[in-house]
Amino acid sequence: MKRHYLSLWLLLLCAFALFAIASAFEMPTVAGHQLKSSGIADALLGTNVDDALSIYAEAQDSTAAIADTASNAVPTFPMPCDTASQTIMLIGDSMLEGLGPRLAAYAEHNGHTLYTVMWYSSTSEIWGRSDKLKSYIERLEPSYIVICLGANELLVSDIARKREKYVRKILSDIDTIPYLWIGPPNWRRDTGINELIAKNTPKGTFFLSDGMQFERSKDGAHPTRPSAAAWLDSVMRWMPANALHPIRMARPEKGSAKAKRIFVHQPDER
Repeated sequence: MKRHYLSLWLLLLCAFALFAIASAFEMPTVAGHQLKSSGIADALLGTNVDDALSIYAEAQDSTAAIADTASNAVPTFPMPCDTASQTIMLIGDSMLEGLGPRLAAYAEHNGHTLYTVMWYSSTSEIWGRSDKLKSYIERLEPSYIVICLGANELLVSDIARKREKYVRKILSDIDTIPYLWIGPPNWRRDTGINELIAKNTPKGTFFLSDGMQFERSKDGAHPTRPSAAAWLDSVMRWMPANALHPIRMARPEKGSAKAKRIFVHQPDER
């Protein structure tokens, strides 16, 4: 409501400035009658047309500045849920083995289409150095992207200096497509990968998994399939009230499903 009144005041301000400028010029003759100036320019601005134009320009600049501020305003949560059917692209490392089937069940239940792109042993650096993400975006035309990366970077030293440019490259490739980055399921304290991702993503686009309890497979890192499914359920429960771009994700009765297509890449690919 406040923004509505602000827009009205800005409109009136610009209209008044235009009217004042027009009154500063010589009035035309219409049907033999000389139109008279309103005198507003003389009364308020004098007869200096340059001053009038300057004031009008300032009014335009103020309008643009306020509009820019409004467009960059901090969003108020919860955000409206996009109930349209989505083409979802899930990308990441081997954690997708557990997350993918459960996300496919959500997609199937809610009328979405899911594509999974799993790159074994991948990191933000591997994705950032590659054009695979951009290529898949052009090929699949996703309307929503889910990322799960960082598990292979828990112990990287000086990670901000080494990996920030790659995190930013990933986000640059995604551009304006709504997305959600699911943080790694830490099995030990990391050296800053979660902080790095959170720093570079807007509020509501990063789900922090660190601190959650998982049942682990024999390697001690990957959550078991049931635990991974519960992990994805937690993300979907978090989404409605906390995501910047929530989409329709009602919980399915079915435990798992298959993505429309799964693309797999090996560690030595570039």
